[in-house]
Amino acid sequence: MRVRAAAILLLLAAPAARAADVPQAAVATIHADRPGPVIDRHIYGQFAEHLGRGISEGVWVGERSKIPNTRGFRNDVVAALRDLHVPVVRWPGGCFADEYHWRDGIGPRAKRPVTLNTNWGGVPETNAFGTHEFLDFAQMIGADAYINANLGTGSPAEMAQWLQYMTSDKPTALTAERARNGHPAPWRIAYFAVGNEAWGCGGDMTPGRYADLFKQYANFLKAPRGARPVIVASGGNDNDTSWAETLTSQVHRDIGAVTFHYYTIPGDKWESKGPATGFGEDQWISTLAHTLRMDGFIAQNVALMDKYDPEKKIAFDVDEWGTWYDPEGGREPGFLYQQNTLRDALVAALNFNIFHRHADRVRMANIAQMVNVLQAMILTDGPKMVLTPTYHVFRMFRPFQDATFLPADVQAPDYKLGAVSVPSVSLSAAHTSDGRIVVALVNLDPGHAMPVTVAIDGANVAKVSGEILTASAMDARNTFDAPDAVRPAVFTGASLGGGKLSLTLPAKSVVVLTLQ
Repeated sequence: MRVRAAAILLLLAAPAARAADVPQAAVATIHADRPGPVIDRHIYGQFAEHLGRGISEGVWVGERSKIPNTRGFRNDVVAALRDLHVPVVRWPGGCFADEYHWRDGIGPRAKRPVTLNTNWGGVPETNAFGTHEFLDFAQMIGADAYINANLGTGSPAEMAQWLQYMTSDKPTALTAERARNGHPAPWRIAYFAVGNEAWGCGGDMTPGRYADLFKQYANFLKAPRGARPVIVASGGNDNDTSWAETLTSQVHRDIGAVTFHYYTIPGDKWESKGPATGFGEDQWISTLAHTLRMDGFIAQNVALMDKYDPEKKIAFDVDEWGTWYDPEGGREPGFLYQQNTLRDALVAALNFNIFHRHADRVRMANIAQMVNVLQAMILTDGPKMVLTPTYHVFRMFRPFQDATFLPADVQAPDYKLGAVSVPSVSLSAAHTSDGRIVVALVNLDPGHAMPVTVAIDGANVAKVSGEILTASAMDARNTFDAPDAVRPAVFTGASLGGGKLSLTLPAKSVVVLTLQ
């Protein structure tokens, strides 16, 4: 989780009148006869940091809470995440990770030290949710574990001992301690990161210095044969490609992935991002224009990685992404709580379509964050829980997990407002393991429906079904009083004929179709 970022430069005009002409139709061709890489299910990953009410109150309430729970975990949140088929969760940070000492979070909770969360609100951290709780939680929701370890204030020995504590199957002092703490058997850790945002809150380093430290720390990360996690290196952000280039060219062993962080904001100033609700069409289009920059950022980094790793052994993982708005009034700014609207749902769908196109390198992504923080799946208030529009998009896109990417050509009119212009339609397609073709479409235009015709080369399909997510207002959202204001509905507006798929995409909508 970043605490600073360079301003994103994009020419945005003041609100201006929309063009009066009705958009022309969009046309596309899906090449089912030219299958691409598998879309790794870990692209649909989550991120849970010790930040605000993301874990405490959002996931963890403790066994004595009146909120229904199992071993301290909220039953409603666990059930909702299980239904989402969450593939992986990243923990404990973020910036929090590089000040987190894992021994503070093991053993009897009453004896765990209370520490200070210096990054997020300067509040006490009870450490009630530690290694055992996180791995129990990940197992409960059916997710792989992604551990982000402390490089900034830790040591090689501390990091190596944490991995050994979790994964070793030998009778040592560490495994005996793990057993005393309630878990005799080793855990499987899927990913293990050496630090976070080393360019900023993780140490304010240069790429070269971090590369040397990564090699030193990774050298001591040992696990049983067949149980070694993917070792993840902390990479760059925004338009900085130096981290991916340096790490890929200078680190020749142990590295399985390089990370990348990019947050979508409506404006061009980090200090004044814009509100989560009550925005105008100028901020609607600027938000979508900014999120579409993800495609170029990934392409630039991947092009450099391809020079040094042409076999694509090293993944490029976007382990922090999502929207970031100004803090809501009356709340602790450092807790990063924000409402989630239809605009956020479209941001999520656009990013998924981008990740699909880069599935040969992007093999994991983690939205920031899972509950009560930034672009959350779930919001809670005491015993109440609400699913956000972003949650519903994640659920609609479940068929893409581990499906085979199908390339597509798309021609669509631009959606314009003032000096800002974006394509009006985004599309991606994939072939599922059970023989279906799944197609995701997004209409970015909030004021016009868009007719779309899609040719499908190399496949015979006879049946189409689908879901749609849309609403009347750009900032439509779910609240604790109206939890179902924005939710998916059956979409019956698509038809097949003459080897083509035809439909009209309603304004500001996400549609996912299944073809059989």
